[in-house]
Amino acid sequence: MGSLASAMKQSALDSQTDESNISRPLTEQEKEWKQIINDKLLSVLDLSLIETIGDENARREIREAAIRLLNDEAPPLSLKQRQAIVKSIEDEVLGLGPLEPLLADKTVSDILVNGYDKIFVERRGKLEATTLSFTSHSHLMNTIDRIVSAVGRRVDESSPMVDARLKDGSRVNAIIPPLALDGAMLSIRRFAVERLTMENLIELGTVTPAVAEVLAAVVTGRLNVLISGGTGAGKTTMLNILSGFIPADERILTIEDSAELQLQQPHVVRLETRPANVEGKGAVTARDLVKNSLRMRPERIIVGEVRGGEALDMLQAMNTGHDGSLTTIHANTPRDALGRVENMVSMTGITFPIKAMRTQIASAIDIVIQVARLEDGRRRLVSIQEINGMEGEIVTMSELFRFDRQGVDEDRNIIGELRPTGIIPAFHSTLANKGIQIPITLFDPDRHA
Repeated sequence: MGSLASAMKQSALDSQTDESNISRPLTEQEKEWKQIINDKLLSVLDLSLIETIGDENARREIREAAIRLLNDEAPPLSLKQRQAIVKSIEDEVLGLGPLEPLLADKTVSDILVNGYDKIFVERRGKLEATTLSFTSHSHLMNTIDRIVSAVGRRVDESSPMVDARLKDGSRVNAIIPPLALDGAMLSIRRFAVERLTMENLIELGTVTPAVAEVLAAVVTGRLNVLISGGTGAGKTTMLNILSGFIPADERILTIEDSAELQLQQPHVVRLETRPANVEGKGAVTARDLVKNSLRMRPERIIVGEVRGGEALDMLQAMNTGHDGSLTTIHANTPRDALGRVENMVSMTGITFPIKAMRTQIASAIDIVIQVARLEDGRRRLVSIQEINGMEGEIVTMSELFRFDRQGVDEDRNIIGELRPTGIIPAFHSTLANKGIQIPITLFDPDRHA
């Protein structure tokens, strides 16, 4: 029995890297034994102490205790089955249960839980069902509660919607009954552990080397940039990459609903909004944080996404010396993005003449970058437009680069190229005066990018 326990212990340790073993769902027999061992484990372990010794040590303690209990029970299971049960118990006690294998899978970009027994994932831009599931509605609710409580938030019948994040920065949204009619719904937008760079985007075909050079100059030259796109189009990824061109000696303030930006500069102040408490008090909005940030001597302000009245304060910041700011917005075209900013400003309740409002928008924002997720699931930069000013009551824009779509191949992948339109931007001379030279040839449509 001693040699068996030793073998089991070593095998359990090895099973951590055996993806084929840990990523499959448990069989009914394994689920029964998992429940038996899990119940015994909870009766002999002090979980309050487990939480104080660190994740790695806690996993080792739980793993060894589960192995001992399995040896004592001697169930008619193979070694691989026992490994799967031990790993599942580890994930249950310290992780997110059946979601752990998906969180370990780098090909998964989104995890969507539609009730306790339906889990879907997105891989390479396409949705697919999994065979994984929670054991019950209460099992799913306990997992959701563990996620949101870790970041000081709550979800219950009085507050049935919540935004949160995982330890790795992945964005989480949960909505529960009575709002969700078919059981609790959990959506996880995966956080890229490996930070993408502009070189990665060039390799993926998202941008061309010419566009990359222009974007680097735009950020270094402190132009105000608005990144527009639909859900899952890659706005935050683009924001992260562009922020990498900010010089290391500048003070940067980030404002987000759920912190996920990965800035590498040494002088970064990260701020996060806070929802109201049980009494409906204590909420801190993005607008509150933008206002406060102006008193914190920022050189750059990065707002993860503008959704409401903070748009007005962001515009005022861009117009009063905080140039070089970046933000994102949900919109399908650059023109729609400006319209949405206009609508958000009106949400403040402050009445502006239309021309005055649009003049402020045109003065504040220099560049609008449009990103999109196309039908083949690939994320592309599809347009870069410069805001030129006003003509009457209309904000004028010039498209500098446009995604030239040419059709689809035999695998239904979209064929196309991001090409210059031939327009030389007004900021070309502005940046030249700052010592940042952009070759005119980058805007030549006949030049091979």
